Amino acid sequence: MIFQSQLRIPGPTPLPERVVRAASRPMIDHRGPEFAELLADVTEGARRAFETRNDLLVLTASGSGGLESAVANLVSPGDQVVVALCGNFGERFAGIAAGYGCELTRLEAEWGQPVEPDDLARVLEAQPDARVVLLTHNETSTGVTNRLAELAAVARSAQRLVVVDGVSSVSSMPIEVDRIGVDVAVSASQKGWMAPPGIAFVSVSERAWEFSERARSPRYYFDWKAARKQAQGGSTPWTPAVSVLYAVQEGIRMMEEEGLPSVYARHRRLADAMGAGLQAMGLQLFAAEGYRSATVTSALPMPGLEVSAYRRLLREKYGVVIAGGQGKMTGKLIRVGHLGAVSDGDVVQVLWAMERALEDLDMAPTDGRSMAAAAAFLAEEATAAAPA
Repeated sequence: MIFQSQLRIPGPTPLPERVVRAASRPMIDHRGPEFAELLADVTEGARRAFETRNDLLVLTASGSGGLESAVANLVSPGDQVVVALCGNFGERFAGIAAGYGCELTRLEAEWGQPVEPDDLARVLEAQPDARVVLLTHNETSTGVTNRLAELAAVARSAQRLVVVDGVSSVSSMPIEVDRIGVDVAVSASQKGWMAPPGIAFVSVSERAWEFSERARSPRYYFDWKAARKQAQGGSTPWTPAVSVLYAVQEGIRMMEEEGLPSVYARHRRLADAMGAGLQAMGLQLFAAEGYRSATVTSALPMPGLEVSAYRRLLREKYGVVIAGGQGKMTGKLIRVGHLGAVSDGDVVQVLWAMERALEDLDMAPTDGRSMAAAAAFLAEEATAAAPA
């Protein structure tokens, strides 16, 4: 068995020891008072991370399940829907909507580039009957973070329902659901929440509930109304992933001990340090400057570097697991995740291994330039943050 000392993909993410211990707690009755207390605590903690007073539904599902629940509860077959996308997960959101019989208008940005608010405004003006807009906050397939507040403002000004894939952003970067007017936002436990896969979170505004009442898509397991009714009684409609909820509860405690603003600042700092290190190594960052994700850094390989062989060497020799490209960028992109339980030392260790692996493949010498670039950035940030 290969020992993986550094799991650095954009999810699932490494589990802190506290979370592992929490997840191993004995099983409880999912219809009993102990579970009701657990569900209430997780729900309120998630609501704080979403920065919302809206209903917060806790579903036993992947992030994609949370996204499907949004489509199932908001549209009817034949509805016109605008999907703004700039990568593979935007394509997935579009695919879910198409699967429910929606007529799609696709606003597509070039991969590596963000969706522009002006482009969204033009599309919405041309599609007055499209009442729902699907947005991706943080596109992990390309490492691009869209300017969600601006996109949401455009959609809200056009009187459209704003539905957001925040799977890889909520808990790692601010989303401010209520302030910017997001009607539905989805996240999932295996990302910055520092827990195993299995729980999806969905925030639902009053406007979204009104849409849900009119929607006629088939739904059963993902029926929001059933989830809300059961939650009011301290349970879930179906058997929940109790152990994952224990882990999420502990992850939320850790985030709040650090302080959410500090969590967000740490993710941004480490992303910038990783970017500096990869560039010093000779890789070209893929995402547009000013739109680079705080949770995953994407880079183009240098000429002659075969991505799958490079990733295999990192895994087998150095215990470092990074991601490759997806969709049309398969084999053409390197992606390094840095969300959840990640520290300065993790970034430096990963860069060290990546340098060594490049030398093993006769692609570049190991001279510490990437680590030096990252360390210099981190030192500069620490100096700037120090009290005067």
